[in-house]
Amino acid sequence: MNDKIENVSVTETNEAIAAELPEDDRLIGYLKGLEKQQNRAALANLRRGLGKPPKTVMEMYPYLGQFLSHEPKPRYETAVFIVAALFAYYPDAPGNIGNLGASIRQLKDDSDSKSIEKRFVALLNAEAEDLPYYLRQMIGLLKSGQKHIAVNWNQLFKDVKNWNSDERYVQNAWARSFWGNFSSDKNKKSEDKTGGNE
Repeated sequence: MNDKIENVSVTETNEAIAAELPEDDRLIGYLKGLEKQQNRAALANLRRGLGKPPKTVMEMYPYLGQFLSHEPKPRYETAVFIVAALFAYYPDAPGNIGNLGASIRQLKDDSDSKSIEKRFVALLNAEAEDLPYYLRQMIGLLKSGQKHIAVNWNQLFKDVKNWNSDERYVQNAWARSFWGNFSSDKNKKSEDKTGGNE
């Protein structure tokens, strides 16, 4: 019995754990497992896809093949390759509950806001084929700041899958998180507690 346990590879164990998660969470569960196990070779191979067109870096397939089916699902598969490369680039990102717009808002508050805003607008206007480039830029900024800014990888995966929607609801949600007037909500709550300014 112990021999069988010892012969199970770390990757197989990670795949088994990820398989138990809901479909949308499996990829991120698997990637977090690679990071937790400090599988540097896997993360290095996944990083090779940074900024490159999805599904063109063959070194990624041994790790991501389990997420591909015989019947291609282009948007899903594109998101798998983009997000896996980004995660491998910033695997120690703290988690959060917001979307990427909320993360970039924190970055704007900590640095040159005009430059960040300009890059963020370029990201929001990006066509799907340009998304790997713009996302790599933004994740790089989140990673390189004075404090590591959180990324909600599960949400980012869902958002990349839905980037091409006709309603552009992902872009609109990110824009609301980035430019929304959340500080006035906080001020209003504190005014309510103190009885206002009157």
